[in-house]
Amino acid sequence: MEQRDVALIERLLPRHAELRRLWEEHQRLDRELEALLTQRFLTPQEEARSQEIRKTKLAGRDRIEAILREHRASSAAAGARSEP
Repeated sequence: MEQRDVALIERLLPRHAELRRLWEEHQRLDRELEALLTQRFLTPQEEARSQEIRKTKLAGRDRIEAILREHRASSAAAGARSEP
């Protein structure tokens, strides 16, 4: 995720509950996946969990990006309305 996106997420977290939940889950899944991937070999169950984590992270990231697009669009629209 780009640094500008992370900065926007951090600004929106205090007032956007869904984004906060998604971001916290994304970070938790990052840590869990990193812990799995540090192992030399994964059991079939661990491999399945790693795939599940990746899919969940991707879905969450898609929703996070949609929230950011919605915010940027509403900010741009608000800015356009305030111009003379």
